[in-house]
Amino acid sequence: MARALVIGEALIDIVERDGTVTGEHVGGSPLNVAVGLARLDRDVDFLTHIGDDARGRRIADYVAASGAHLVAGSVSATKTPVAMAKLDADGAATYDFDIEWRLSGTPEVGPPLVAHTGSIASVLDPGCLAVAALLDTYRVSATVTFDPNVRPALIDDADQARARIERLVERSDVVKASDEDLRWLYPNVAPEDAAGRWLETGPAVVAVTMGGDGAFATCAAGSVRVEARKVDVVDTVGAGDSFMTGLIDALWSLDLLGAERRAALHAVDTDRLRGVLDAAALNSALTVAKAGAELPDRATRDRARL
Repeated sequence: MARALVIGEALIDIVERDGTVTGEHVGGSPLNVAVGLARLDRDVDFLTHIGDDARGRRIADYVAASGAHLVAGSVSATKTPVAMAKLDADGAATYDFDIEWRLSGTPEVGPPLVAHTGSIASVLDPGCLAVAALLDTYRVSATVTFDPNVRPALIDDADQARARIERLVERSDVVKASDEDLRWLYPNVAPEDAAGRWLETGPAVVAVTMGGDGAFATCAAGSVRVEARKVDVVDTVGAGDSFMTGLIDALWSLDLLGAERRAALHAVDTDRLRGVLDAAALNSALTVAKAGAELPDRATRDRARL
């Protein structure tokens, strides 16, 4: 049962800088987490919605090359989704999307140890409703992890999106968000206060990334902060996904994943939580030091620790 199930969108990022398209990259927040965990030698099943076209085949090959398993039924979209990622002078990206998000049936996978979703998959109709139902199903065996990774360009009804995100927060064990996510969701609430409110609704851990200002996390035992690693930033594409990947991997290494370990996860102390944040911050730093969402493998991560 020591497998992860990641549910969510996969797409092609068309990257534009200074008005010029610089390349097309495989992307999507959940895909990045699935690939990132596989590169860290974790066994991963990935359920998504892509087309049987050139871009879809590129995604399927990319997932397979990472060592993750693309779940049957994932290749059922009319066409593979795309996102136009426009980079500013600092390498930060804003996105425009052309995406259809649907799921049907129950994936043919065994009970996972951890089930993760986030971003577009958690709010976009009609697939978001199936995602919520699947997570309720898998919560019996799995730690549920969630990263809202809000994409305002795809949200027509902010109140509905907020309600859907809050429901998933309540049903999740580990939640990660950026300070930008929280400011969009709760404009007049400090990120620390928003994270504290989320913690009270059910999760064992709520972590918040703050770009160059590092990250913090809160749990029943208290709150901890870590500084951002000092690196030369090429761009920030995939930075949050890489942090989420590092977070899941570190909790996995501490034997804190799985429904049977839910009580132990809720009892995590601040020293161990700080170590988890450090590992996640390192993972993210290794990603922003390269172009695109290039998440590190285990060997690269281990060398960087030295």
